[in-house]
Amino acid sequence: MTEQPGLDLSPFFFAGGPVGCLLLHGFTGAPPEVRPMGEYLAERGLTVLGPCLPGHATTPDDLIRTHWTDWAGEAERGLHELQRQCQRVFVAGLSMGGLLTLYLGARYPVAGLIPMAAAVHVSSRRAKLAPFLKYFVKQIKKGPPEKGDWVDPQAIRRHWSYNVYPVAPAHELLKLQNLVRSELHRISAPILIIQGLRDAAVPPASAQWLYDNVPSCDKRLLLLANSGHCLTIDAERETVWRAAYDFIQAHI
Repeated sequence: MTEQPGLDLSPFFFAGGPVGCLLLHGFTGAPPEVRPMGEYLAERGLTVLGPCLPGHATTPDDLIRTHWTDWAGEAERGLHELQRQCQRVFVAGLSMGGLLTLYLGARYPVAGLIPMAAAVHVSSRRAKLAPFLKYFVKQIKKGPPEKGDWVDPQAIRRHWSYNVYPVAPAHELLKLQNLVRSELHRISAPILIIQGLRDAAVPPASAQWLYDNVPSCDKRLLLLANSGHCLTIDAERETVWRAAYDFIQAHI
């Protein structure tokens, strides 16, 4: 794992007012990549929940035993928990968390959606071969963290993830992608799409594709010139947090 000392890998919940926000982390990642954003929103009065998706923040073998329905089920549980406590609930997520944000938006009434670097498409050719590779390869090692698409080199210290991509779960991610793309036409909630232009994992052009294919009448696209994939903790992280908060405030 690309472990960093002092990072809390557990789910988080910050009690606040009647407006809630569900925050979802990405594939092979963990709650620390969205926790600082959760703290920012909580300091401004929101009730914030950040679950740890099944198979994450433990070992890659745990992730191999999961399916996309496990991740979606945990996201649904988080949404329902917040809806029991709050009058209005927004959903935000990074990467696969952005994909799950869209999944929830297509199936449940929510006040608004904030997909960030949403993995509606991926750049990796190997990921696209996962349905076949999984029969021959268990996992693929990632490159060193410092070789990633970070703009702020200190952001590595705020990030935790496995140092491998388990191949069978990557196929599950592709299944979730295909399902979400087929259900985008169901989304009517206000949506703020945020994308870093230096993203090496998700093609930046996919954000425009998502904007063009979501039928919401109230939609906005925010492109960030100095952000990589994990834009919630990279150089323009505070811009991301502020944009999300402003979006929420504008829709309550």
